[in-house]
Amino acid sequence: MNERGSWHLRAGMVVAAWFAALVVASVAHRWIPQSGWLLVHLLGLGAASNAILIWSGHFTDALLRRPAGGARRAETARLITFNTGAVAVVAGMVTGWWPAVLVGGCVVAGVAGWHGTTLLRRLRTALPSRFGHTVRYYIAAAAMLPIGAGIGVAMANSGLPSELHERLVLGHAAVNLLGWVGLTVLGTLVTLWPTMLRTRMAQRVEPAARRGLPALLVALVVGVAGAIGGMPLVTAAGTFGYLAAAVYVLEPHLDEIRRKHPADFATLSVLAGVVWLFGSLAYLAVGLAMSSTTLEAAEAAGAVTAALLAGFLVQVLLGALTYLVPVVIGGRAAVQGAMAELERGAPWRLSVANTGLLLCVLPVPSLVRVASSVLVLVAFASFLPLAVRAVLVARRMRGMPSKPGRPEPVAVRRRLGVAAAGLGVVVLAAAAGVVADPAAAGFSTTDAGDVTASGHTTEIEVRIEGMRFVPDVLDVPVGDRLVVTLVNTGTDRHDLVVANGARTGRIDPGETTTLDVGLVGGQLDGWCSVAGHRQMGMTLTVQPAGVVDDLAHAEHESGAETMSLTSSDVSRSLSAHPGAGFVVHDPVAPEASADHRITLTATDEQREVAPGITQRLWTFGGTAPGPTLRGKVGDVFEVTLVNDGTIGHSIDFHAGSLAPNEPMRTIEPGESLVYRFTATRAGIWMYHCSTMPMSLHIANGMFGAVIIDPPELPPVDREYVLVQSELYLGPEGGEADADKVVADEPDLVVFNGHANQYDHDPLSARVGERVRIWLLAAGPNHGSAFHIVGGQFDTVWSEGDYRLRPGTGGSQTLGLFPAQGGFVELEFPEPGRYPFVSHSMIDAERGAHGVVEVREE
Repeated sequence: MNERGSWHLRAGMVVAAWFAALVVASVAHRWIPQSGWLLVHLLGLGAASNAILIWSGHFTDALLRRPAGGARRAETARLITFNTGAVAVVAGMVTGWWPAVLVGGCVVAGVAGWHGTTLLRRLRTALPSRFGHTVRYYIAAAAMLPIGAGIGVAMANSGLPSELHERLVLGHAAVNLLGWVGLTVLGTLVTLWPTMLRTRMAQRVEPAARRGLPALLVALVVGVAGAIGGMPLVTAAGTFGYLAAAVYVLEPHLDEIRRKHPADFATLSVLAGVVWLFGSLAYLAVGLAMSSTTLEAAEAAGAVTAALLAGFLVQVLLGALTYLVPVVIGGRAAVQGAMAELERGAPWRLSVANTGLLLCVLPVPSLVRVASSVLVLVAFASFLPLAVRAVLVARRMRGMPSKPGRPEPVAVRRRLGVAAAGLGVVVLAAAAGVVADPAAAGFSTTDAGDVTASGHTTEIEVRIEGMRFVPDVLDVPVGDRLVVTLVNTGTDRHDLVVANGARTGRIDPGETTTLDVGLVGGQLDGWCSVAGHRQMGMTLTVQPAGVVDDLAHAEHESGAETMSLTSSDVSRSLSAHPGAGFVVHDPVAPEASADHRITLTATDEQREVAPGITQRLWTFGGTAPGPTLRGKVGDVFEVTLVNDGTIGHSIDFHAGSLAPNEPMRTIEPGESLVYRFTATRAGIWMYHCSTMPMSLHIANGMFGAVIIDPPELPPVDREYVLVQSELYLGPEGGEADADKVVADEPDLVVFNGHANQYDHDPLSARVGERVRIWLLAAGPNHGSAFHIVGGQFDTVWSEGDYRLRPGTGGSQTLGLFPAQGGFVELEFPEPGRYPFVSHSMIDAERGAHGVVEVREE
């Protein structure tokens, strides 16, 4: 292996390291802060940017016919400096330390400027070259990254207004993805594509590339200006212009494809990436043109993020590296051996990656999307072990004689068979997702029973208006087949389930679907199966003409759901001890942080809520209550809500004052939104899911607290947070009983999500220490009367102001209505176990009970 090949392989290890980190982060994204941002930047800032720095320099030297050896030391220094800055940016974002982001961003921008200046100097000092104009693509791309990095650093400052932040996100994405990455790819393909195909370059390629660069730059400037200026139509025009210019630059290569069909992984992967680029830009341009606000434009851009990053960027990167790595190794036998390794399973990987990614971007059930994304990750990640094998094989074959001629091509039929196998794997995974959740896929079953068919079909349109079916009584002659056209004119996702088993899938607002209920022989009940919607009145009745039996009710009773837990189950639980694996909810109040960029993921979790009793809770961040956030007056919070649950959820922060229309909207599984608010007033504020029925969503765990410290809040020795809530128990391991919620019949009242947990693992204090306890009454229906047996409060702060300050007065109870909060302070006079309760005694007996264990100083 020559010196050039050795340097490129060592430098390529940096790209591989970033790509490996991307794979790890993809697997563990649910447990990583800022995971969405991290995945994008491990790919774009890490793997792709390093590849651009390495290979744009390589191609510049090759196109200008310059010797490369003398510049290796400078290139190595650039890579080291760039990666230092990139690591600082990533670390700063994950930890929320903006100075690290600022310094790292400046380093990244500086290296990009250094790189671009170097390329410009080489172009100016080189002899005239046929393809020298393609180097200008690299220079223009290098000029984009400092701009994109500057916007990114500005975005990381949490003090930006919400709308400006969204504008900068669009501008940042456009400059970096279409400028830094896109221009590099388009410029490289001018010469690399025919080389990969091993065919002569088409005649129109050179003039198209020369004329296309100015058009690309103009379109990019228009698009970025429109994005930052909050003008979606201008952004759409820029996007369409960029697409048209990119098509103009690459269209002449079709002649090369007609002469020599792509047949290996490298060429097919790059071709697939370009197709994803064109499709994504076309979809984005339409979405932007239809957007009337910055938020809608951001949603349109978010819809194509996966397609651009995974479909375009990853596939072009892997395809190019598959070709380039063996080439720089050198030696005919070694090159052939390395290429053979990198071609392993190529049709299967391409088929799985592209069909799986197509399912990921289409509106499919969440389980199908998860299964498909796992397969896509496997297909992409397989490049890493294959690359290692390729290098090892090349080293082993170094100096060995090669076989004359070119390697025998794999039969087309065999390659198609392997690709079909990949397609089959994706189809099986999708089918498994549908089987696991058939309702989400819209499948239904009907049963005609013993009814004699009349041969007639009754068709009825049913509209969803708010939380009602209109009409809600459907008169159908006995023996008729009933076909319902369901139109969702409401604001939430709904479905229709009929007692005989027929059901629609869930449909979004504005959508319409048709349900074949089957033959009608008796009365049938229908309802919406989204949790709590039935209890809110989303029911209808299919009323047959001339029948008095109650077939539907009989069928429904025969399939009754598992019974909810009873009072005797609760009584046994409250007298027991938690299980061996129980972990107490940490009551210690968190410190206020300087950065408030938080990701809250809505998930369904099995959690013990009392000894021996588990429920499937809907949670923010995996716990109920969700994580306690803390800051001070004037702080800006940026919360990314990600719905990894099974139904629609939303979030409402009482700590912010803003119009609820957009940030508090319901998002469906797989979607996300960004909620930005400024804390203008002190308090312990509730946050909760506001999706209807709100009472059920809160009762099943979707709530938490935000503490905004009052100015000049004095320090204390110990500080705790208790959030009181009710539990309306459904079946063991199931969700809350919506009927109990409606009837306001709680089974348990708890502090921090578990009955009596602080009896078993008490809060601690020492005699004479000053203790502050923050309280929030999350409800959904009951308030709190917080009392510490044997203690007296000398300070009471409630709903934004002091009710009692230290002096001769005292307080025995902090009374709170639902969604109110405050804190109390006291000092314990002597050691002992001091119970704390809600002095609404029935609530204390239902589990709102704990202990403060006080020791000697």
